[in-house]
Amino acid sequence: MPAQGKHRRPKSVSLSRGIAAVTTGGAVLALPVLGATTASAAPAHSIAAEKAVAPVSVTAQVNSVTKAGPAKHSVVSGETLSKIAREYSVSGGWKKLYEGNRKAVGENPNLIHPGITLTIGAKAAAPSDAKVGKAAEAAPTAERTATAERADRSERTTAAPAAAPAAAAPATYTNDLDGWIKESLAVMAQHGIPGSYEGIHRNIIRESSGNPNAINNWDSNAVKGTPSKGLLQVIDPTFQAYHVPGTSTDSYDPVANITAACNYAADRYGSIDNVFGAY
Repeated sequence: MPAQGKHRRPKSVSLSRGIAAVTTGGAVLALPVLGATTASAAPAHSIAAEKAVAPVSVTAQVNSVTKAGPAKHSVVSGETLSKIAREYSVSGGWKKLYEGNRKAVGENPNLIHPGITLTIGAKAAAPSDAKVGKAAEAAPTAERTATAERADRSERTTAAPAAAPAAAAPATYTNDLDGWIKESLAVMAQHGIPGSYEGIHRNIIRESSGNPNAINNWDSNAVKGTPSKGLLQVIDPTFQAYHVPGTSTDSYDPVANITAACNYAADRYGSIDNVFGAY
């Protein structure tokens, strides 16, 4: 049997190279052996090189993102902050997006108008906690308000149109002295003729005692062929001259007689209220 080879353990010395004797089938080979210092240095150099490369690559990526800057988004009809935040995967959702774009959006995060430009990734202008809390509370409230308003508009649109107000019923008057005086006063008011109920009533009682068919056939007017007629004893020439449009042309008609007589009294005395005797 060939003799077994012996391996001599190199001493821990500061040599960088040594000679190891290896026996192979009785032959001795002298092989150079790297010293401990050299053997450990090689891997250390390799690891250091790898570590040096890694930070450079990460730094380059960070610089690339920084240079790219925040993204810009132009709002189109139908979009909401929530929808945009989801599309861009904004950390913090619509609240974060709103904080960074409060100036562009305004005080109501639920009302964003088409055409405004949002900055995705913009830093918020450091709003106070109270304002942020109010905005967060306002979002669902505003949504409910908007929904209620839409429902209200829809309800108003579909509701049947309101019926036109009924025309005022024409006034009715009794067919007696009280009714004739009141109807005459209404006509006089339309034409700006002065007079009161009391003044008309007082003169009617004196002139005809309330008889619309009364006629005077004995005074000077009767002698001239123009007797005084009706409630306020008006002669035909006076009735025709002071007849009020819209009333009857019959001088015996109570309302026509009263309004014509009051029109004449207003022209001559200022008002029927100023008449206390023959006129």
